[in-house]
Amino acid sequence: MRRFCSIFAIFSTVLFLNAGPIALCAQPAPPSDTFSLSHVTGFTSLPNGIEVRDGDAREQIVALRNDLLRIRIARKGELPEDASWAVLADARQSSVAATPEITADHVGFRTSSLQVEIDRKNLTLTVRDLNGNVVQQDAKPTRFDGNAFRLYKTMSVDEHFFGLGDKTGPLDRREEAFTLWNTDAYRFQESTDPIYKAIPFFITFKAGRAVGVLMDNTWRSSFDFGKESAAAYSFGAANGPLDYYLIYGPTPKQVVEAYAWLTGKPPLPPMWMLGFQQSRYSYYPQSRVLEVADRLRADHIPADAIYLDIDFQEKNRPFTVDRTGFPDFAGMIAKLKAENFHVVAITDLHIANLPGQNYAPYDSGIAGDHFVKNPDGSVFTGRVWPGPSVFPDFTQAQSRAWWGTLYRNFHDLGIAGFWNDMNEPSVFNTISKTMPEDVVHRIDETGFAKRTATHAEIHNVYGMQNSRATFEGLKKLDPDTRPFVLTRATYAGGQRYATTWTGDNSSSWNHLRMATSMIENLGLSGFSFTGADVGGFAGTPTTELLTKWLEIAAFQPIDRDHSEKGTADQEPWVGGPEQEAIRRHFIEERYHLLPYLYTLADETSRTGLPMVRPLFLEFPHAIPDRHPIDVDPDASGEFLLGPDLLIAPPHYPDELDAYTIEFPSSDWYDYWTGERVPKPVVTQPIDSPQPVNPAIQPPLSIQVRPELASLPVFVRAGAILPIAPLVQSVYEKPQGPLTLRVYAGGPNSSAPCQGELYLDDGKTYAYQHGDYLRMKFNCEVTTDAFHLHVSAHEGTYPAWWKEIRTEIYGWTPKQNFASVNGTASSASIERSTASTVFTAADEAKGIDVELK
Repeated sequence: MRRFCSIFAIFSTVLFLNAGPIALCAQPAPPSDTFSLSHVTGFTSLPNGIEVRDGDAREQIVALRNDLLRIRIARKGELPEDASWAVLADARQSSVAATPEITADHVGFRTSSLQVEIDRKNLTLTVRDLNGNVVQQDAKPTRFDGNAFRLYKTMSVDEHFFGLGDKTGPLDRREEAFTLWNTDAYRFQESTDPIYKAIPFFITFKAGRAVGVLMDNTWRSSFDFGKESAAAYSFGAANGPLDYYLIYGPTPKQVVEAYAWLTGKPPLPPMWMLGFQQSRYSYYPQSRVLEVADRLRADHIPADAIYLDIDFQEKNRPFTVDRTGFPDFAGMIAKLKAENFHVVAITDLHIANLPGQNYAPYDSGIAGDHFVKNPDGSVFTGRVWPGPSVFPDFTQAQSRAWWGTLYRNFHDLGIAGFWNDMNEPSVFNTISKTMPEDVVHRIDETGFAKRTATHAEIHNVYGMQNSRATFEGLKKLDPDTRPFVLTRATYAGGQRYATTWTGDNSSSWNHLRMATSMIENLGLSGFSFTGADVGGFAGTPTTELLTKWLEIAAFQPIDRDHSEKGTADQEPWVGGPEQEAIRRHFIEERYHLLPYLYTLADETSRTGLPMVRPLFLEFPHAIPDRHPIDVDPDASGEFLLGPDLLIAPPHYPDELDAYTIEFPSSDWYDYWTGERVPKPVVTQPIDSPQPVNPAIQPPLSIQVRPELASLPVFVRAGAILPIAPLVQSVYEKPQGPLTLRVYAGGPNSSAPCQGELYLDDGKTYAYQHGDYLRMKFNCEVTTDAFHLHVSAHEGTYPAWWKEIRTEIYGWTPKQNFASVNGTASSASIERSTASTVFTAADEAKGIDVELK
């Protein structure tokens, strides 16, 4: 009976999402070890904050910036070690002066942005901005249950939640609950949790104000956004430090940028990452890889990367090559490189356990003591793709350095990128499908005390440290070339080392729909350079699904077509010439947009702002009651690519009925036609005695009927988009002028008319030493003239163009008069149905154009 109860308890715990075992069998109750903060017994004002005490318990709140607080609580004695895998040391050590505020009822302080108040009677925390708006407030005192802890915060009826990485479900996390425990979630669905990543950062948004929260704890953790209680949200962990950061905007953009300041910005990737990528589990043998590459070039489908999944290896052993299937592996890599294809090879972290068989990764790892251990000191072995495998101890700096050396041969062959898969870590022969929680890791890392830690503590950062080891190893092998690393599992701050994707999705319309919100929430969580397996990994997409997915993915950061073994072919030509033509058109449009895409990638590397954005990130006040417009049914599924492009697929991508597109502001253009989106006509209601105020415009929206060959894309009025001639790969030199598409806002428009372009060699770090090109564009529309200013070239990188062709939408000249830099120009002004076109030489000194 005892065995039955144990098994039933495990089953019920899994079935009911860790709600706890069903009390079917009598069990002795564990001794109570609960504690809640209750009242202030003492406090000390600090130069940058305050420390309060409740007996042996301590809570320290310090201001790292005027808008960013760090809160640490220790149940007994000293605060935990001041170390972090996620937060940069410079950020943790920052501080600003705080002014103490002590009253009979409260203790606290203020900065130039925030007021911090702790209730003496119950030790609850309230943070307000200086206008008195509550930024965050404890709903009840912090609670400890043994080593576990939980914090409860008040939740208003109009509060919405975003972030936590690529968790499934709606964009808004409200009324949902999540567990963070990196998990190999093959064929995950909309209700699956947990999945691959543990990013304990979220953004709350209410009444137009945004707040970010990072709980820096690597143990199994959970977040409840009103599922348990309609009046509170909560978060906590099973063990480890209670250490969290509060970031005040008030705009969402400010929160995202401050989070990047805290945890690091993604490095500028190689430009080829933005090209179309073709992948499969697996392209085998060598002739098939070359056949796919040749077909892409023969059919003039622009492409930049081809992936090699595990079958290129000998018996799935990392860092080996199957010489039977790939008899001339080096020659294949060289041929693909000559055709401007970048090969990305998978390098899983599980090293085959092959003593005495001359398998260098195992032999060198054992010799250097680089693998994780069982509690008894023996090397842990788990079964994965190669069979019995051992696992690197990535929390040791010396083990990460060893891992980096394993890439030398592949790097020397010319492989351009590496894919760290299965790094949750996935283990096939354990009940948990990962390492047992008592497996021992050794922490030997700058900023940390040297010690051992169980897998229960390290699990959620294991994949991040794997990708870190790969990134740092590649930089050491080739210090002047930007690495490309793609990881499946990661933790907060992992954006410093790798790009990512949403994992093993499925070939279904619902997964296409889910991909957008997953990519958006990843972007809000620090990971801008992301994508989903285009067409779906598990299963075979219908012809229509693959077409529509390729259309939408053309406007997302990583555009990788990938599928699993045993499914039908999934390349762009599958389904016949008509479908191939549609798909080619959208991939070509992506390549036309490369100057815009690469400029966005540069912005991400400088600010942390994502390439793909929910609408509320750019338009936090789009709705009169200031809720995020993305939660409106008519805006569902819409997303922004940068600040200027709005992509509006059907709310359910396979629907055939007309649907409404809701715009976050009042002035937009159709990207494909250049025509202005018509504004609604304001009419006087028959039964209303009050005249309609023409200055008050109803929200802009239109009805669209879905078509397989089209995707609604719109441009914000005031945008200036840089557009390039078509190329077949990103490093091919474009032939012709740079085009600036100017979408005029009109003489009374409140939207600024501006744009930017960033360019460098797309490969090296020479840009850090001034070898880049940056240009800024501004325009002004008056009642009788159009003015365009193109800045002088900043930086030393040469432009590929000699002329700039300007296409002006939304403004038509009354006469053919043009001046360039104050001198009348003889160049002709071309007119079409939607635009006015003018071309001028670009001598890098700046251009001022006036049309009348």
